[in-house]
Amino acid sequence: MRSDPSVHGRLRTVALPDGETVPALGQGTWNMAERPDRRNDEIAALRIGVDLGMTVIDTAEMYGRGAAEALVGEALGNRRPEIFLVSKVLPHHATRRGTVSACEASLRRLKTDHLDLYLLHWREGVPLDETIEAFEMLKQAGKIRRWGVSNFDVADLEDADSLSDARRMATNQVLYNLKRRGIEFDVLPWCHERGIPIMAYSPLEQGQLVEHRTVMSIARRLEATPAQIALAWILRREAVIAIPKSSSPNRVRENRGALDIELGDDDLQVLDKAFPPPRRKVPLQMI
Repeated sequence: MRSDPSVHGRLRTVALPDGETVPALGQGTWNMAERPDRRNDEIAALRIGVDLGMTVIDTAEMYGRGAAEALVGEALGNRRPEIFLVSKVLPHHATRRGTVSACEASLRRLKTDHLDLYLLHWREGVPLDETIEAFEMLKQAGKIRRWGVSNFDVADLEDADSLSDARRMATNQVLYNLKRRGIEFDVLPWCHERGIPIMAYSPLEQGQLVEHRTVMSIARRLEATPAQIALAWILRREAVIAIPKSSSPNRVRENRGALDIELGDDDLQVLDKAFPPPRRKVPLQMI
């Protein structure tokens, strides 16, 4: 794993286009707040993650129809100043007026007066210029500090760049893990050339990677867990932020340990054989 001299607490950091740095390892909230019996563990997991320096917390109005945002708001309490808070607007809300209304509703659920980053969750029929205009309005009003996109392929990124300097986009949040390497062919280079970090969601492929024979074998040799190997593979890349979701405090601690794993060249070659990198354009994948 490449080292980075910039540190947030003890965590390696990634620079955003505006120069602010955030931890390379954060926390996702997809599927949280959907089971009342897990609520206390989910809140504890988020808080422990913050204790460990995993202060990027990603959520969305779609998750649990706002329930995940409400859970995050409860979990953060008076620790909001420590958090780099990310949420997302649904594409059918992403008109000029709808984006503003959706953002304000998210802020109420999150019990905060601003988001550090606001993303368009994916692209549909609303003209992109309307959404970007609304993002800029929210930024001027102090309700968001920066904006970005999610699930954008290169053609979408080019469209956004034609409407607004691409460097205004703080990130492109996409599906990326050992099994989903398509972005390495074009999306990842496009973003890296412009200094736009990738935010990798579902970095463990919803838990599937922890049961893969090759990942398990490397984990045994390095005295790590399969989840740590899968995360370390992503975290070795510069300008990539991983946001695994965990409802378990112990799993959050395990995820944090991925930053201490160093994969050697032999390990990477074995993983490339098991999970071949793309050799041609692959349509952007989503889950």
